[in-house]
Amino acid sequence: MTEPTTRGTQVPAPSQATDAESDATSRGEGDATSRDTSRPLLDVRDLRITYGSGARAVPAVRGVDLTLRAGEKLGIAGESGCGKSTLAMALLRLLPPGATLEGEILLDGEDVRTMAWGRLRAVRWAGASIVFQGAMHSLNAVHRIGDQILEPILLHRLAGPEEGRRRVKELLRHVGLPVSRATAYPHELSGGQRQRVMIAMALACDPQLIIADEPTTALDVMIQAQILRLIEGLVAEKGIGLVMISHDLAVLADTCDRLAIMYAGRVVEEGPAREVYAQAIHPYGAALSGAFPRIGDPASRFAPRGLPGDPPDPASLPTGCTFHPRCPVALPSCATEPQPLRAAGPGRRAACVRVDEGFEETSDGATSRGGKPVPGDATSDRATAPGDATSRDGEDAPGAATPRRGTEDDATSRDDATSHDGAADDATSRTANGATSRSGDARDAASGPGDAGHDGADEARSTQA
Repeated sequence: MTEPTTRGTQVPAPSQATDAESDATSRGEGDATSRDTSRPLLDVRDLRITYGSGARAVPAVRGVDLTLRAGEKLGIAGESGCGKSTLAMALLRLLPPGATLEGEILLDGEDVRTMAWGRLRAVRWAGASIVFQGAMHSLNAVHRIGDQILEPILLHRLAGPEEGRRRVKELLRHVGLPVSRATAYPHELSGGQRQRVMIAMALACDPQLIIADEPTTALDVMIQAQILRLIEGLVAEKGIGLVMISHDLAVLADTCDRLAIMYAGRVVEEGPAREVYAQAIHPYGAALSGAFPRIGDPASRFAPRGLPGDPPDPASLPTGCTFHPRCPVALPSCATEPQPLRAAGPGRRAACVRVDEGFEETSDGATSRGGKPVPGDATSDRATAPGDATSRDGEDAPGAATPRRGTEDDATSRDDATSHDGAADDATSRTANGATSRSGDARDAASGPGDAGHDGADEARSTQA
């Protein structure tokens, strides 16, 4: 078995690591415990990842540049297939055989892409760890929970067996699980408890960086909120860097400091999380944000926005800007000229030719760019970012913005006008229930602009019926 190719060079599999490297790993030499705070904790430079080779080569990540400092939280969002999970796996060189990597992945100044196997094994768990997508299937079904948390502690020789077991109990308490769960098997735990176990494993060796790939997948809304608050609290307490992957912009805006939006293997927009969520500059970011229902705007549940067409086939990408076939504000040059990321305000970048045109206020109060409306723009029909218009407890924050679509009472009266034989009460009840969840928890099954559009349309038809 071979490790993913780096610049055309085959790297030996873990079983082929030299004895010297293995000894260095067991002794913990070069352990990533001290660092130069003047440089980024994570620095990704022009990262390109391709699956296959020759005529069958498929680009999954195309020229991504990202930085993360200690204690900072970076969210990466996008539709399924945009390359965000591939990017997450590449940060610790966990891609399947046959993947080709180019560029640099600097973790505390060291290039993960070219690390020897002994050094890479020392960095995994101790320097950086990962919370895998889907806790339901990430734990070993035939081993007890405590033994699985203990394994990386013993592997890195951070403690002996007895001290390691005490550390396991501390970790379980830290993530809100009773110590008695250490002797349980994965099938005896709920989905939320299993996800907490995965977080405990990620924290076992006190890493500087945690990569969370869809950490709330398949969890109900209340458990999602608990897991997100847990991750947020641990990052703040320990000063850990966090890279969080999700398709849900609202969750990332509520949890992360900065947000990067990916489309077809590239970052198309990056900036402060709440600013990107509330008023995305790139048309795709605006459409992705507009696909989700808004707290305080019940009517948005019945009129979600979507995009025409489908995401491009990675094996046959459009020329120029890959988003131009679906873009409502595309120019002729977009079909022929790739659009690099360019400055789009303080701390913001966007890969759009219209960035320099700025925003214009139309006669009806909607925001447009270059005279054309931007789909799902924050200043047209949407409320502000989570935490601005609505507090976490569900109460309106002081000075909260009012959605342009109207108040909740207006939305209720519209529902009453379309209801028959007492169905208005049911419709109003459903609307109110949809508006009471924390920002980002009303995402239901929305995994992207297109999916959200179909789900919302089906719900509207069922309500009218």
